[in-house]
Amino acid sequence: MALAREESSPLFAGTVAGTLRLIFYLALAMVLMVLDHRNGWIWRLRYTTSVLVEPVYRLASLPAAGMRAASVAFSDRKLLTEQNQRLREDLLLANAKLNRMAAVAEQNQRLKELLDTQHSLELNVQLARVIDVDLGASRQRMLVNVGSHDGVKKGQVVIDAHGVIGQVVEVMPRSSLVMLVTDPDHAIPVVIERTGLRTVAYGSRDGALLSLPNISMAADVHPGDKLLTSGLGGRFPPGFPVGEIRSVEPAASGMFLEGKARPTADLDRSEDVLLLHDLAEPVGPPEPVTPAGPPADLAPAPSASTAPPPSTPRAAVAPAASTGAAQP
Repeated sequence: MALAREESSPLFAGTVAGTLRLIFYLALAMVLMVLDHRNGWIWRLRYTTSVLVEPVYRLASLPAAGMRAASVAFSDRKLLTEQNQRLREDLLLANAKLNRMAAVAEQNQRLKELLDTQHSLELNVQLARVIDVDLGASRQRMLVNVGSHDGVKKGQVVIDAHGVIGQVVEVMPRSSLVMLVTDPDHAIPVVIERTGLRTVAYGSRDGALLSLPNISMAADVHPGDKLLTSGLGGRFPPGFPVGEIRSVEPAASGMFLEGKARPTADLDRSEDVLLLHDLAEPVGPPEPVTPAGPPADLAPAPSASTAPPPSTPRAAVAPAASTGAAQP
């Protein structure tokens, strides 16, 4: 037990040996301080020791640094992901607004063209919006949002800013069905603007072109010629653009030329159309002219020299009187 107490005794015990040990350590400390102050040996020793010990510090701090880096990386990745998501949403919203603005600008341009067409031609027209378009192989129809309650009547001509679209074939209370000029059952009298040649343009099965199957072999028709409504038949007013000749080839029968024309109107892109209320000028023989001259009650009485003798019978006078009326 005594040995245990001696082994656990303090370094500087209150004995002679402890006092001498304390004096030695103090002297050594003074010497080291003087040497460090004059020559900097202790600084060099500390510098060399720090170079040797620094890798140990770095190795000991790796777990904490790794955890810190992982935490920062995770938080940064989460933040970047959220920011990226917000930026993508903002980009999609901006693109949607831009597309909407472009669509509105295009719609305004089309409405301006329709308005310019109305003012330039001074037509009595009615604006309608396209509800549905059927561009099948057997029928080419368009549904507009005006009907009998809006004053629409069957047979009205429908145009856009570029040309003739078709005519109304069915009228409902709030909507109307329009047969397009490209419908296989549709025909429109046209005239070639360059030469004045009259013919008829029919719809075709492909739904994209007009067919002109009855062109004379000697006719002067070339690709690029403009087709206008001729006004024949009294349905379509004259002078409206219908199409443009794309090709002219001999027909299968060999007796006529057959032309293909592209419609001028935007049949598959129109969103707003105009319904004409003006009818074409009547076609046919002119009405009888009212005879000119003074009224019958103011006509001069026949003179005595031209009066028939009293003895002449009335039956014999009648032919002479009628012959005189026919003379000029």
